[in-house]
Amino acid sequence: MLLRLDTADSRPLHEQVAGAIRRAVAEGECAPGDRLPPARELSRALGVNANTVLRGLRALRDEGVLEFRRGRGVTVAQAADQRAQLLERARQLVADAARLGYGRNDLVEMIRGLS
Repeated sequence: MLLRLDTADSRPLHEQVAGAIRRAVAEGECAPGDRLPPARELSRALGVNANTVLRGLRALRDEGVLEFRRGRGVTVAQAADQRAQLLERARQLVADAARLGYGRNDLVEMIRGLS
């Protein structure tokens, strides 16, 4: 798994770490059940603090993309690839809407109108 952070990105580093892992899962670089490298190894590879990596990993755990298992490390959750793709598309939708001048409430109303 090759992860890179964009130094020009204004998002916090832990969000960039989570986004990079989310993209790797969505693009099939990591399959459900695959084990991720330890946080210290990821932090060295990315050039960031291990706590920053852990914060990104916890966010992905909370989203259901990763699972933390004692003694087994961090693994990609079952069906995480589909969830990661959906979350990435939702984030892109929010970003596109903001660029066009729409807020989150506007988006929610648009989505409710689709049902």
